[in-house]
Amino acid sequence: MSNQISRNFWKIFLTVVAICGNLYLPAPAFSQSDIGIEFKDKGQIVNSLSLSDLATVAPAVSLKVFEIHEKKERIYKAYPARALFDKAFSKQWGKAEEIVFISMDGYQASIPVTKFLSHDAYFAFAHDDNSPFTMTNILQNNEVVQLGPLYLIWDNMKSKVLLEDGASDMPYQVKSIELTTFATRFPNLPPPAKASAEIQHGFLLFRKHCMACHTINGEGGGKAPELNYPTSVVEYIKPEYLTRWIENPSSIRHNTLMRGLPLEIPNRTKVTKEIIAYLKAMSKAKRSPKRQDIH
Repeated sequence: MSNQISRNFWKIFLTVVAICGNLYLPAPAFSQSDIGIEFKDKGQIVNSLSLSDLATVAPAVSLKVFEIHEKKERIYKAYPARALFDKAFSKQWGKAEEIVFISMDGYQASIPVTKFLSHDAYFAFAHDDNSPFTMTNILQNNEVVQLGPLYLIWDNMKSKVLLEDGASDMPYQVKSIELTTFATRFPNLPPPAKASAEIQHGFLLFRKHCMACHTINGEGGGKAPELNYPTSVVEYIKPEYLTRWIENPSSIRHNTLMRGLPLEIPNRTKVTKEIIAYLKAMSKAKRSPKRQDIH
């Protein structure tokens, strides 16, 4: 009898082990070609294309760029952005105002359509040498990041304007692309209508260099902290430290992943001053991300 009980015990035990083992098996691997990129127009999904689908839109090219994140030249395999937009949105995309790129890490770049009409942009999907599609981002404490499924790059080797733009309009890990208008998508970001020219210009600079990561009144990127609600950064960070934080974050916090203002842009001191002027103005125009009630 005891032998029978012992055999039954071990049979049950081994069955449980097998079941539990299956529960913790790694998920089946999937190819990046299976990842779907969503295309939206004013919040409504109008198309979804996998990386395999993109190969049928336009021939891939090998494009050499100055990789701003790494401060060196790189060659990527990429698809022309305009051809992709034509396929996903039809040629009417050129009449839109903004294109928002949402990344898997929370980055949210909002780029005027006019930039895509004036300069050649591409969606990289691999390194030309077929090495792992990653990058060591020296702008963010040498963090090694995944670039796929898509990485927006610009043909910038001979363009001073694009090089001065820095990395703010180069989102990686792009999973969603949306046509929109800025006022509709981000109604609580602009400063008061009667704000000074300095504040208005500071707002444009914040849009360009900061809002892809940070939010104001709950609007902007989801990669870094909210800066205005319920307490503005200008209310708890001393002015001299806020200036240093914007221009050179690592001088304040060791190993921070925040990148400072691009070194390439002219008049960095003036740019910082205008961004802070905008932040001060918004500290008096707080709006709850949930209730949307002005305080």
